[in-house]
Amino acid sequence: MTAEAPTAADRPGVARTVRGGWLGFAGSGVNAVFGFALVAVVTHAVGARGAGAVFTGVAVFTILSNAFKLGADTGLVRFVSRDLETTGGSRIPALLRTAVVPGLVASTAAAAVLLFSPALATELLPDLGRGEAVAVMRLFALFLPVTTVSLVLLGATRGYGTVLPFVGVEQIGKPVLRVLIALPVALLAPGVLALSAAWLVPSLAGAVAAWLALRRSRAEHTAPRDPTSQAREFWTFAGPRAVSSVFDITAVWVGVILLSLLGTATEAGIYTAIGRLVTAGTLLQLAIRLAVAPQISRLLAGGNEAQAHHLHRLSTRWIVLFSWPLFVLLAAFPGTVLSVFGPGFDDGSAALAVLCAACAVNVGVGNAQTVILMAGRSSWNLAVAGAAFVVQLGSGVLLVPRYGVLGAAVSWGLAIVVDNVSSALLVRHRLGFTTVDRGYLYAAGLGLVVVGSVAALVRTFAGDTVPGTLLGFVLTIGAFAFGVWRYRVPLGVGEFFGALRNRNTRNSP
Repeated sequence: MTAEAPTAADRPGVARTVRGGWLGFAGSGVNAVFGFALVAVVTHAVGARGAGAVFTGVAVFTILSNAFKLGADTGLVRFVSRDLETTGGSRIPALLRTAVVPGLVASTAAAAVLLFSPALATELLPDLGRGEAVAVMRLFALFLPVTTVSLVLLGATRGYGTVLPFVGVEQIGKPVLRVLIALPVALLAPGVLALSAAWLVPSLAGAVAAWLALRRSRAEHTAPRDPTSQAREFWTFAGPRAVSSVFDITAVWVGVILLSLLGTATEAGIYTAIGRLVTAGTLLQLAIRLAVAPQISRLLAGGNEAQAHHLHRLSTRWIVLFSWPLFVLLAAFPGTVLSVFGPGFDDGSAALAVLCAACAVNVGVGNAQTVILMAGRSSWNLAVAGAAFVVQLGSGVLLVPRYGVLGAAVSWGLAIVVDNVSSALLVRHRLGFTTVDRGYLYAAGLGLVVVGSVAALVRTFAGDTVPGTLLGFVLTIGAFAFGVWRYRVPLGVGEFFGALRNRNTRNSP
């Protein structure tokens, strides 16, 4: 364990991370709220069975769009930020050509396969009639190339040191538009195909917004063009990341697909709702990941390893401080929380509790995977993600037919623990980054001891009921707020808000 006082040189990276993290957190909050709203709209319009079919299509589409960007988005985060630090951005135009074209070709080829594979559609969507299943899968295929390319372009904007385009497109724009389109569809013409279209159409606006945002970033960072190709170095990094990103995104959605194939569409719908809830608990982690990745890449490229280490410890402390209390509450009152989605969803209570425990491990190691990637060790990330995926798929095939939603949750939880513990060990023992310091221990104590004891007490006497849940949330929020104020010095609250007020720092590295 180590603890360093922040130096003046640390503050620009910290300030950018704080502001970017809060922007990402706000965007993630909007994404979660409208994601819940969309699930509620779809489930109430077509029931758990129909919702399972819709979100199975979403799962396949999400996996494919993330697979066929070929790791280029993460590659651009690292290489653009590094190039801005070392050459002022002179090689970025060549980098963009290197990154975008292969993803466009690969996603177009995949779309063609989906368009002309009716048997695949009926296998993935067995609860739908053949004609409807084929129509749904073909609709998703049409939007695959444009969505894939837009994700790559957004990776480039993150490399410029701003999370605003990504947040605006992926976390606010698309989720809000999906609900606004799905609501009238659900009221006037509810159906799996129509609701799938409501989910897909905002991708077109997102692609245009991503392109315009990248143009603006390039205009603000002009430099003499250097045509030197970095294709070999870029794809040496991005290649392993392409495969590991497939494992990462598949981990989120493979449970839905397994339940659709080996269980029922109703179980797939329940599992989708649980996935939304546990994802909400990682909002801050995901938000800080968006902001901290280019900062760590820039600091390592400039030889400022001590600052990168400090930024990792500080960001992990904040993630634990604000994320663990939410997981404690979700695990304490799972039935009441899941009942928001409709009748029958509280059958997933045990599954939600299992995933809360696993996700507490996830946020507890901070953004260890991001540190590995920004240090250029994408092959390590691939090995870890691959091992976790094997664990998830193998256990899922064994557990889902017998235990349904709970089996899918256990398999995902095992994969989360394997992935994060392995990444944390690599970050500590191979890269020399420490995660735990005095402030981390105080943050962990607030989440587990203070919030956990209050939630357990309320659950014991009031049960997993609506009044009990409301009382638990109110009392734990009060206890948490008092704890943050009482231990504000070791938690670094002053540094946090000082960085937030530092408006003289530029937004780009």
